[in-house]
Amino acid sequence: MTEKFYIDSHCLEGLKDFAVSMGFEKFRGDQIYKWIHNRGSENVAEMTDLSAVIRQKLGEVAAFTVMELVKAQRSELDGSVKVLFRLEDGEHIESVILNDGKRYTACISSQVGCRMGCTFCSTASMGLKRNLTVGEILKQVKRLNEILSEQDEKLTNLVFMGMGEPLDNIENVLEALKVLLDDNGYGFSHRKITVSTCGVTDSIKRLFSIDTPVNLAVSINASTQEKRKGIMPISNKFPLAELVKTLKELPIQKRKSVTIEYVLLKGVNDTIEDAQNLAKLLKGLDRLKVNLILYNAGAEKEFKAPDQKDALKFQQYLINNRIGVFIRKSLGSDIDGACGQLRANYSKKGGKDGGKTP
Repeated sequence: MTEKFYIDSHCLEGLKDFAVSMGFEKFRGDQIYKWIHNRGSENVAEMTDLSAVIRQKLGEVAAFTVMELVKAQRSELDGSVKVLFRLEDGEHIESVILNDGKRYTACISSQVGCRMGCTFCSTASMGLKRNLTVGEILKQVKRLNEILSEQDEKLTNLVFMGMGEPLDNIENVLEALKVLLDDNGYGFSHRKITVSTCGVTDSIKRLFSIDTPVNLAVSINASTQEKRKGIMPISNKFPLAELVKTLKELPIQKRKSVTIEYVLLKGVNDTIEDAQNLAKLLKGLDRLKVNLILYNAGAEKEFKAPDQKDALKFQQYLINNRIGVFIRKSLGSDIDGACGQLRANYSKKGGKDGGKTP
């Protein structure tokens, strides 16, 4: 039996090589690429600038990534939409369309589950099941755009902040970025894409080795190594000091900055002393901004969001130390679609009832 070749899981060079391996002219790879990643085709028969013979041969070996919409939930608070997808092997992931009134941002996943073990994150409680393929990363964007097209809208921004640690699946994320950034692919600007990491330090350098680096967000969430180890096991492998040193050495482009994500947990990391330590830690890190995120309750009952007054005091201390800082509004929290809440819960009973786009 011929092994499937998922043609929507490859960048331009990969499809050119595939075309040659099939005995086609190299430029056929360009044609196939545009049909898939620019025109959104999921059927070889639609590729009418290929001869019937080529389409027949292509159809014998080519496959398209399977991603079935199981359920979509719309937030009554802000209109954001959380989508549950079923993958070909029966696994499930969640993606979110975030609507802040100005733009539509796709929060996409990079893994089924996550192995980083952050104690405040619902996805981490799943453990890691597997990496997503390039095609599965890209198809989330395609499917979410299909939902938005029903209201004559489309995605303007992408954030790799869904399920999984993007830099733990660095090879597939980098390949997907090539297609997302390509004008003949999805055509996103590098200024409109952000990759988030909990601090996989060696892969941060890989991310900045691409021709046009995208935006970087780093979840620090604690201002000392000891405290960070308690809530983010990644610090055992990549210590906080090493992470910050790496950030200071990055070749940040003009008009860009590193975003520091800091989830405020009541009684854990939300004191003025924590703010003081954070200011010291970030000293010397040019072109940065800090996003303070009030903890969004998930499956982990032991954590709570801080009191608003404590969050404001924390923010004010950083402002007083000339650090750009914002308290980020959590979108989709009423549908468990906010930061740290994605878990891909799925019950077969009535599972397809929510399959219609809201």
